[in-house]
Amino acid sequence: MFSKTSKFSGLFAACLLAPSLAFAHTGVGQTLGFVHGFAHPVSGLDHVLAMVLVGVLAFQLGGRALWLVPTTFVSVMAAAGALGMMGVSVPFVEAGIASSVIVLGAVVGLGIRAPVAVAAALVGLFAVFHGHAHGSEIPSAADGITYAAGFMLASAALHVVGIALGRLVGKVSEPQQATVVRSAGGLVAVVGIGLLTGLI
Repeated sequence: MFSKTSKFSGLFAACLLAPSLAFAHTGVGQTLGFVHGFAHPVSGLDHVLAMVLVGVLAFQLGGRALWLVPTTFVSVMAAAGALGMMGVSVPFVEAGIASSVIVLGAVVGLGIRAPVAVAAALVGLFAVFHGHAHGSEIPSAADGITYAAGFMLASAALHVVGIALGRLVGKVSEPQQATVVRSAGGLVAVVGIGLLTGLI
């Protein structure tokens, strides 16, 4: 029989890993309009993990981080997406996206309580890579504004999922809570290494 810790760890991992086992920014599929924009972020493991982790991190920090950290990510992602649509080059995009999963997984797993400004700067940096990757996929004939609106809304929704998961884990007793968070953060960081090395 599973303990409460095992059940919460399993639930947390399932929520993070269920959407897909592929990169969200493959350049494959429709990139036209709001519906495709909304669907795109949830179609790949790398983006889903990063978005959910941003929400979990915001919950862990609490206070104004609850809105500032996710808002920073979505805002910077939108700006970087516009650069991608204009054809402006950003180096190391794929590595930056995989690194975001590794670093955010480690930060969440270790329970690092950085100042809100530092956390916002960190997620903003990673948002550059996520936004540029998706913005550069939008063909010039597409309605980029509605696609981007769908994409940003879906990303924000994934942040909310992360905050909700943080609240769920927060209801567990403190010793078990630490185990769940460390296990989940470590698992996600390992997945990020797999994405970075091409093993996943």
